[in-house]
Amino acid sequence: MAGLKILSVTSELFPLIKTGGLADVAGALPLALADLGHEVVTLIPGYPAVMEAIKGRRRVHDFDDLFGGPARLWRARAGALELFVIEAAHLYQRKGNPYLGPNGLDWPDNAQRFAALGFVAAEIGRGLDAKFQPDIVHAHDWQAGLAPVYLHYGPEPRPKTLITIHNLAFQGRFEASLLAKLRLPVEAFTLQGVEYFGGIGFLKGALALSDAIATVSPTYALEILGPEAGMGLDGLLRQRAGSLHGILNGLDREAWNPEADVHLFTRYKRAITARARAQNKLALQQRLGLKLDPQALLLGVVSRLSEQKGLDLLLDVLGEFAGSPLQLALLGSGDPVIQQGFARLAAAAPQRFACSFAYDEPLAHMIQGGSDAFLVPSRFEPCGLTQLAALRYGAIPVVAHVGGLADTVIDANAAALQAGVATGICFYPVTREALAAALRRTLTLFGEPKTWRKMQANGMSADFSWDQPARHYAALYHQLISA
Repeated sequence: MAGLKILSVTSELFPLIKTGGLADVAGALPLALADLGHEVVTLIPGYPAVMEAIKGRRRVHDFDDLFGGPARLWRARAGALELFVIEAAHLYQRKGNPYLGPNGLDWPDNAQRFAALGFVAAEIGRGLDAKFQPDIVHAHDWQAGLAPVYLHYGPEPRPKTLITIHNLAFQGRFEASLLAKLRLPVEAFTLQGVEYFGGIGFLKGALALSDAIATVSPTYALEILGPEAGMGLDGLLRQRAGSLHGILNGLDREAWNPEADVHLFTRYKRAITARARAQNKLALQQRLGLKLDPQALLLGVVSRLSEQKGLDLLLDVLGEFAGSPLQLALLGSGDPVIQQGFARLAAAAPQRFACSFAYDEPLAHMIQGGSDAFLVPSRFEPCGLTQLAALRYGAIPVVAHVGGLADTVIDANAAALQAGVATGICFYPVTREALAAALRRTLTLFGEPKTWRKMQANGMSADFSWDQPARHYAALYHQLISA
């Protein structure tokens, strides 16, 4: 198939700016598509970290007024990534989190900040840069959700549009009074457009008006058609079920590679996993002040601390394992109540429970390489990337059987163990009792070294690279153009 020109539109991009898995996907997918012969350029806001990182700038266009101030669009590079960057000081020249102010609350002008992202994407789609006319505009999550909306209400011809849902819980909802300020036509404020419970829905508009919808795992694509996971959008998604595609995310195998990971105490291949992982476990215990006990089951968690991630359940359950050889290495931040609960737990038993409430990429790699098991007890999980890294690093994933977790981890039930294909421990429903039972099962399997090593080998052999997902996306792009 012929190579296509694709404009990827995202609010965060690894390694430039990251708050979660969206950045990892937005950073890795363009490179995998480029390997297939497609030209991908990513449009991203010019946050301070982005402006500092870009090289080889070419000025594309000056905006006299981009939602409240002047702006400039650059074509640039950052490493292997080809970029369009919106330099708009009044919107993006703010250090720290791209979405939240110093008070921990959403920036009050987030509607304008991310409408600008969608607006510029639409202008590029209509030919703003004579050197790059995209065949496809691929928007990611609500922050880019107005890109297909602006294109829909603009002149023809236009490129085909695709929206990928990374997490349906985050929707971008704003007051209806902003309609004119966001340069949306009156006819957009309908049930078939951006109107959503009396306000403006960025993601809702994208779901209604994009040529196709993707989400990040096949199981999540099914789950969001029902009211429990549909977050109020399940009716619309059922109407558009024929245009909805579940494409499993991949893992950046260069960023997550135990053979070359500079953050590990000892790097390792699958053939020498046991000895090297024991050394990494000791290094992790030392780093975190845990008891240096090779027989302890060291459980790793790298996660946003929230009810969605099920970390309140873990906090509630750990008391049951006071007499067991269980240790915890937790990295993450989020809900203050959950975070304070883990802080108290670590203070009461510092040799068993260690918690770091910060963003620490090197420590995240150490936890993957040194923990025996890796816990993801999410109530819902569109895809999840940490369990993919755990599989690659030989940390046995213990996961809720939901979304992408269900699509990537094979439960160590009797049949899977007998067939020799198990890669982890799955539990459902996502309750305190089921999580406790899963942890007891994990302790039992940890006491069976031969079984444990077989599960590690299975997980490390699995291919969760971006090769296959990129082929699925490329096929979808061609399908849209053919249609």
